[in-house]
Amino acid sequence: MRRPADLRPAFAVSLPLVSALAATAVLLTACGTEHAAAGRTDARASAFRDGTRIDDPGKDGVRITSLTLPPASPSPTRDSVSADELTTGSDSGASAAYEVTNDGTEAWTYSVVFTFVSGDGGAVANQTETVRDVGPGQTVRGTVRAGRLPPTAPRVTGAKVFQVTKVPAGEAPAGPDTCPASGIRVSADKGDAAMGLRVVGLHLDNCGKRAYTVEGYPLLELLDDALRPVDGVRILHGSGGITTGAGPDERPRPVTLNPGESATAALVWRNTTESGTPVNVPYVRVRAKEGAEPVTVTPHLDLGTTGKLGVRPWEKAERRPCPDRTCQGSG
Repeated sequence: MRRPADLRPAFAVSLPLVSALAATAVLLTACGTEHAAAGRTDARASAFRDGTRIDDPGKDGVRITSLTLPPASPSPTRDSVSADELTTGSDSGASAAYEVTNDGTEAWTYSVVFTFVSGDGGAVANQTETVRDVGPGQTVRGTVRAGRLPPTAPRVTGAKVFQVTKVPAGEAPAGPDTCPASGIRVSADKGDAAMGLRVVGLHLDNCGKRAYTVEGYPLLELLDDALRPVDGVRILHGSGGITTGAGPDERPRPVTLNPGESATAALVWRNTTESGTPVNVPYVRVRAKEGAEPVTVTPHLDLGTTGKLGVRPWEKAERRPCPDRTCQGSG
């Protein structure tokens, strides 16, 4: 699986390098929503039954079944657009109904990137949907909206399934409103990219009832698109072997997280391509420490021909307010 060059969004992670890179990164609109598989049609899908039915072959078990588009209207003039609309845009009114079908023999959690396109086929907005726990032989339906678009964006005329990734349901990152039985939630952000340097943040949240201690580096297993181990890539402790722009490599220290606290680490690499065959690693199986339950994330490492990946140690993150009640959800 090769990572499309025009799909990489940029979000800041807690590294000095990332803050500098974020100002120069370019991204399409990309929001994420989640659906739990329960053998039923998503309730929102009924709101779009009047959408135009389309015959979409789909990709990897995901297809668009109908499309709802607003009627064409004249382009707004500057005099007719408020300052707030110029900044935030307005909802496009475009949406697509979709279905996810699992033809396999085990449950999967899917992450799907849908692209809304204009009349010339150009991408107007990317939206990511997470569909959890789709069992063998099960079909789950839902809808995805193009969302808010700036007034200067071209009119949406279509949608397509751009990218599908799936991981075993038991290894999928927990949603932000749930807490695993372990009391520890592991996830990866969307990363930051500029001038061939890539940084993806790993996040470790203590959503349980007891303190949790890690020391050193996350344990990583690199996997290909069939979830098989990838050979020939050196995993380096620290980012110094990749770049000097991320600051000095700090010595790993014990990090104790009380309930509601978090730690961060980072994956750092370059996608330089010289002689040889470029290596792409769509999946990384992460363990917070020895003996921890594995979580498979999808950072899509485009390692080029460099043959190496740097990982920075866990360090305590600035405490954030708990957005839900899962900070004391398990233990």
